[in-house]
Amino acid sequence: MGMNIFLVGLGGMVGSIFRYLISLLGWSIFSSAFPLRTFFINVSGSLIIGLLYGFSQRTDWMSEHWRLLLMTGFCGGFTTFSTFSLENFNLLRNGEYLTMIGYTTASILLGVGGVVLGMRLAFLGGK
Repeated sequence: MGMNIFLVGLGGMVGSIFRYLISLLGWSIFSSAFPLRTFFINVSGSLIIGLLYGFSQRTDWMSEHWRLLLMTGFCGGFTTFSTFSLENFNLLRNGEYLTMIGYTTASILLGVGGVVLGMRLAFLGGK
C-alpha cells in the first residue's frame, strides 16, 4: 500500500510539473477568451492515457506499479479537468456562451478522440 501511494504521488508530482511548465510557454500570442493551454493539456493528456492503456492491453510491460505511476499518477497530475470546469464557469459568468460551448464540445470530442487515436496507435503492428 505504501509503495502504491508513493508511485501515485511521484507520478502526480511529475505530471503537475509538466502541466506547470507548459503553462509557462509563450502563449500570449493567443489573446482570445479560449483557454488554449488547458485545452492542449486535456487533449494531449487524453492521447497519453490512451497510448498507455493501449500498450498495457497489447503487451505485458505495464505492471500494476507502472500503471499507478504513469496512468493514475502522471496523467492524473497532468490533466486539468478541474481547471476546465472552473474556466467554463468563468466563461458563463462573463457571458462568453459561444466560447464556452465551443470549448466544452471540442475538449470532449477531441479528448475522447485522443484516447481512441492513442489506443489505435498502440495497437499498430500487432494484435
